[in-house]
This record gives sequence, structure tokens and C-alpha cells, in this order.
Amino acid sequence: MGQDSLRDEKIAKLKWWKDKGIEAYGRKFEREPISSISDERKEPVSIAGRIMTIRSHGKAAFCDIMDWSGKIQSYFKKDLLGDKAFEEFKNLDVGDIVGIKGEIFKTHTGQLTILVKSFMILSKIIGTLPEKWHGLKDVEARFRRRYLDLIVNSDARIVFTTRIKIINSIRNVLNNLGFVEVETPMMHPIAGGAEARPFITHHNALDMNLYLRIAPELYLKRLLVGGMEKIYEINRSFRNEGISTLHNPEFTMLELYSAYDDYQEMMNLTENLISCIVREIFNKDEIEFEDKKINFCSPWKKIYWQDCLKNIGVNDWKDIKSVKQVFLDRHLDTEGKEDIFELIDLLFKRCVEPTLIDPTFIIKFPVEISPLAKSWPKEPSMVERFELFINGLEIANAYSELNDPGEQKIRFEQEIQKPSERPKVIDTDYIEALEYGMPPAGGLGIGIDRLVMILTGCCSIRDVILFPLLRPKQ
Repeated sequence: MGQDSLRDEKIAKLKWWKDKGIEAYGRKFEREPISSISDERKEPVSIAGRIMTIRSHGKAAFCDIMDWSGKIQSYFKKDLLGDKAFEEFKNLDVGDIVGIKGEIFKTHTGQLTILVKSFMILSKIIGTLPEKWHGLKDVEARFRRRYLDLIVNSDARIVFTTRIKIINSIRNVLNNLGFVEVETPMMHPIAGGAEARPFITHHNALDMNLYLRIAPELYLKRLLVGGMEKIYEINRSFRNEGISTLHNPEFTMLELYSAYDDYQEMMNLTENLISCIVREIFNKDEIEFEDKKINFCSPWKKIYWQDCLKNIGVNDWKDIKSVKQVFLDRHLDTEGKEDIFELIDLLFKRCVEPTLIDPTFIIKFPVEISPLAKSWPKEPSMVERFELFINGLEIANAYSELNDPGEQKIRFEQEIQKPSERPKVIDTDYIEALEYGMPPAGGLGIGIDRLVMILTGCCSIRDVILFPLLRPKQ
């Protein structure tokens, strides 16, 4: 039967309910989660959920009913329900949402089942659920119609349930360490805190352009100045850049700051936080991702940035000829890049990152690519910064925060001279805030979406974002 015919059939059933004077889109229904029901249950049960299957046997039928917590079989029997109620049952479809009251029993095969004593329709389906969602050739259909994906794809439900658990675990760990959760603006007068192209919007009343935040960093550090010593924000940030398996223009980050700490304390915190999440959710220290095993046991590896480059043949990273020679030796395309840091970044992505499977901290970066970080002691050309990689993906970025207003102003002035996809303006308000004294601090940012990807075994960021941005449907 075609989709149009099925739809017409369901619309006819909807009319049948209305003609009977029965509300097909019901109201409040007292119920309990399906997962809470066990075979030890003696008292009556009351559940609500979606009909996933109907197996009719003349004057009786078995249906699988699903809510977010689980699924249970229900037995509809004409002799028990009566002619009127059983006729109503025959006008239900797979996909309808129903409320059920009944008693628990086990079938002769031992399956936990509800013997239905009464039921009511709560929402009549008009569309048709896909029978073999995994067989869809158009993978993007899962993202465009996420509601269907969640109904019929148990893997998707597991991923997003795990995502919720990960974020809750982060909050619990940080709250227990004395951090407090704060909120900072999502619309900024200056696009700062990271190097990225911003989204631009316009405020009519003030007649001024604003930027959706690319990072909350500079606002959070203003709170350090104000005396808030341990703060975090699980924030939505926006970058007007490409879409890929690793990038979505709207994404979720954890960003935190701890006064009187530094990048080393941020390393300890990162390792403890992620290890705690893995143990709490998976009850082990090792997880599988495709054909690889990722070991989260402490201590995690620590490698200097410069040593990574030496390992792939870049002995003098400041010499652009030496860097380009490595491209030639490895038969790699420079993609038209001429800036030395862009070339090094490309080499790093091609030759270093794929080797970083177990959690690995890359430490000590050049000041030129770290304008907000404190310099390395007795080596001002480098900074106290690390990036964390797991399974070849950058997961976290952290450093000892630069709190010298004079030095920060110089760094901002140097940044303005560089070509950029964002409008470069010195944030004088932030400099002024630093002049009132920001304590030494460690700061950390963790990409929530990428962390969830790794911990759930997903290869695309679109699998872990409920509603990823997609190109318009042709």
C-alpha cells in the first residue's frame, strides 16, 4: 500500500474516533515509566507510550508499547475488554500513542506482558513510521526528521541518553569541586575569545551590529576579576564556518576558570573529569571505537608540541623552508598556504593527530597562536598551554591565563595586524577589567560534542547533535 493510501486510511480512522465523540488527541494521563515495571509487580499498572507493533490473532492481539524508558508487550483481549472497547482497539495503528491500565503476567514463553483492562487513545498518528530506518539510503533523512529517528532507532536513543548523562556527570563533578555554573551573553559587541568567523546580527533599538559568541572566554574572565573564583559555563557557541563530520556552526562547549591555578592544574582536572565520566557511565577505563580500544587509565601521555614536530621531521619549526621540505618529503599538498603557522597546523593534522589515540596532552605552544595565554617561564616565545587529543580529535584546550593588562594589550595589537575572518577590534573594556586585577588562573575548554562522539562511538558530529544544521532540501 502506498504512503498516500496509508495516510488516507489513518485519516479515515481519525474521523471514526471523532464521529464516536472520542477525543483522538487526549489530555493528562497518570502513568509510570515502563522501565519501572517488573515481574514482581502485584498491583495494577498504568503506562503510556507509542504502539510499535500490532500482532492480531482474531479476538486478541499483542502490541509492543514504548516510552523513553523502555518497551513492554501488552495483551488486548476482546473477552476482557468488551465489544465496544475492542472495536476501538481495531481503529488503532502502529505509531498511535495510548494510555493503558492493566495487570502484569508472563506469557508461556516467559515474556513480561500487561493484560490490558482499559485503554485510551492519546494521540492519533497520520504519518507512517518507517519499518527499516537503518536501511534508508539517505542518511541525512535521520537528521532532518530526528523525531522519527528517535522513535524507531534505538541506537539514536542510546546516544542522546548517554549525552545527557555525560553533561549531568560534568556538572556533578564540577559542583562537588566547588565550581559554580554561570551564564554569559550570547550576543557580543566584539567578536572575541577565539579566532573564527562570527555570525552577525543587528539590534534595531540600539542600531548596532552584534555577534553571536564564538567563545565565552572574555566574559568569564571578567567574573574572575569580580571575585568569582571557580566558575564554569556549558555554553552554546557559534562559528560561521564550514560543515563537516567534525564541525557544526552551532556547538556546545564546557568552559571553566579556576583562580590561583594554572595549566598543570587544568591538566589534572581534565584527566580526572573525563576519567570519572567514563567510569561512571561505562563502568570501565577502556572503551571501543570502531576497531580501536581507547584506554583512559591514568597517567595520560604528555608530549611537547615541538617534540611532535621533530618526530615528523620538522627540526626547526621557525624555518618555513624546513617546514615546506617536510611537505615535499611526505608528498603532501600545502593547499596553497604560505603562513608558517597554517602550514604547521596542516602538518599536525595530517601527520600527528591520527597517531594520538589514547588521551594525550600536547604541551607548550608558540605565543603567536596563543594570545590569551601566559608565557612559559624564562621562554617568552612559548606559552603555558595544552591541547588534549583522543582518537585523533582535539577535545580540549587550556592554559595559564594571561592577567597582565599591559601584555594583553600588546598581544591584541599584534593580533590586529594578522589577516582574519573576523573583524579585529581591541576589547578595551576587557583590558580595563584586567587593570582592576585578575588573579592568576587556569582556564579550560572542552568540546562537548566531540567528547560525546568518542564516548558513544559516533563518527559524525551530526549523530550527537539533536538538530544539526543541514543544507536546504533540494
